[in-house]
Amino acid sequence: MAKASSKIKQRVEQLRQQLQEASYAYYVLDRPIIEDAVYDRLYRELQELEDQYPELISPDSPTQRVGEKPATKFQTVRHNIPLYSLENAFNIEELKAWEKRRLRGIEEEGREEKQAIEYVCELKIDGSALALTYENGILTRGATRGDGSEGEEITQNVKTIRSIPLRLKTDNPPPILEVRGEAFLSLETFAELNAEREKIGEYLFANPRNAAAGALRQLDSKKVAERRLDFFAYTVPSGEEINSQWECLEYLTNLGFKVNPNRKLCKSLEEVAEYYDYWDEKRKDLAYLTDGVVVKINSLQLQQQLGFSSKYPRWAIALKYPAEEVPTAVEAVTVQVGRTGALTPVAELKPVELAGTIVKRASLHNSDRLAELDLHIGDTAIVRKAGEIIPEVVRILPELRPANARRFQMPENCPECSEPVVRPAGEAAVRCINVSCPAILRGSLSHWASRGALDINGLGEKLVGQLVDRGLVRSLADLYDLSVEGLTSLERIGKKSATKLLEAIAESKTKPWDRVLYGLGIRHVGSSNAELLTQKFPGAEELAAAKETDIQGVYGIGPEIAQSVCQWFRVPANQRLIERLKAAGVTMVAPKVEKAESDGGAEELPLAGKSVVITGTLPTMTRDEAKKLIQNAGGRVSSSVSSRTDYLLVGENAGSKLEKAQKLGIAQLTEEQLLEAIG
Repeated sequence: MAKASSKIKQRVEQLRQQLQEASYAYYVLDRPIIEDAVYDRLYRELQELEDQYPELISPDSPTQRVGEKPATKFQTVRHNIPLYSLENAFNIEELKAWEKRRLRGIEEEGREEKQAIEYVCELKIDGSALALTYENGILTRGATRGDGSEGEEITQNVKTIRSIPLRLKTDNPPPILEVRGEAFLSLETFAELNAEREKIGEYLFANPRNAAAGALRQLDSKKVAERRLDFFAYTVPSGEEINSQWECLEYLTNLGFKVNPNRKLCKSLEEVAEYYDYWDEKRKDLAYLTDGVVVKINSLQLQQQLGFSSKYPRWAIALKYPAEEVPTAVEAVTVQVGRTGALTPVAELKPVELAGTIVKRASLHNSDRLAELDLHIGDTAIVRKAGEIIPEVVRILPELRPANARRFQMPENCPECSEPVVRPAGEAAVRCINVSCPAILRGSLSHWASRGALDINGLGEKLVGQLVDRGLVRSLADLYDLSVEGLTSLERIGKKSATKLLEAIAESKTKPWDRVLYGLGIRHVGSSNAELLTQKFPGAEELAAAKETDIQGVYGIGPEIAQSVCQWFRVPANQRLIERLKAAGVTMVAPKVEKAESDGGAEELPLAGKSVVITGTLPTMTRDEAKKLIQNAGGRVSSSVSSRTDYLLVGENAGSKLEKAQKLGIAQLTEEQLLEAIG
């Protein structure tokens, strides 16, 4: 095969630059600079030259936006910096309360200047979050949000989105740049897609968000390209010399990204409220869906000081618009039994469109809510989506009630196991307390196998249902007694699948004690609380023997959690469960940490009482792994640098935390130095 001459190489580079400029003008600026027919001819010329000289193909070439072969599966990837959810506010009063908490947090961090806080308001786009990675200016990875810590690598699909640059518009790109944004479908594109699908007899997409999310998970990037997704960039999470969110948006624009033009820099919450009210009306004229306004503190320095909670950034909030409400008929009421035994009544509705989706069911919460609504079968109910997600009945229109309508009463016996239900004092929920109830067991097994707990791949809801219904599993501990023969007796489970599942169950025995504690499903004990508890009580025996006052002594643990934990460990059936899990080899003890001896001979953890902040990408470990090491060595990991910080653990592409630490004279550690310090 002949090699490309310098003249051909030059022509290929010219074509790429011209096509990239044309795409940027068309898809980002919405100002075409060449005719479609001209673009097509130039694109074909480039394609033919690359076919003739494959060595000239590069990842940033416009011809590489759509892959030749469908992917067989998506790989799970860990985000260098987590993609956090946003806390919600549903009115201006809640927004003011949020600001008050943030001001208090800034004062606690020792903020010296008392200047007014600026806010950046951006429309909250109803789409799917993406994390993009650029290396030396070239797009090398695109990933979904996933659970915030891990997502799916969908680079080839991301490349089909024309408003995402394959190459940054800069002559001096950073070595590594991570960009976050939202992929979405315009309303016009959504309508066209559904019209096309209706013609060929395929099911219609419920809303643009679902259509966008479904497109991104297509294995064939050519099908993704057919959905014509769009993209707005909204942040660079770290590593750049940027002082504010407003500068960040300008920086993204200069790099060639499409940034939502309907943003505003606000000097006060009054201006935020004006922006919110303005777009409450004007959003109906937008070409895409928005369900609220994202409000961010503009100063990145203040953002660093405030840091993150276990779920949310403390410096940003989503101010949501009031949910749409629609009337529909209540055709029946069913009762679901959850993992904790709580009975939840659910209204079965005449199907109705609500906020872009078809709604057939809505939560009625509990018996108190039922009594308050005075709900009858056949009533006309006003339905909305709580937090724009979960349909709920807001009120009943008794004036439209049929003459033969019958009031619904909560059952006195569990609909799953027929045992009598109880209503604990001080609670609104009616509960089944039969620990052998199939519904409780199914929920417990699903929770035990979930990613945040024991992460048993292959143990989905359908299989859990079969295991319980066939009587193969009557307790969490029974999972560890399953055999290939027992599993292959179930529907659609072959020997290969059974073997893989047993391997995953065996692997779950090695999961750490904090995840086991979370997996037990004790009321009020989430993953963060489980981590706090296991730092204080390094084994099941210590936690089982602890008094409520001992548990409340753990920072971040309140009386309700302490009471719930103590009550759980007092139940004989739960004590037997712990013993069986321990006998099966499930981890019930945190790994012992070697302690260093002090001069006086007393043992002391190497980082006891020390506050450590982590910044940048570490060479061989994730931030979570580093956090565990620090905590096991007695240290406390903080999200922001302050005068009370003892050490800054520094990795590659460190951001403003490093600069602040240097100004404050805080000691810095590399990963190697940390490992040496803790032995």
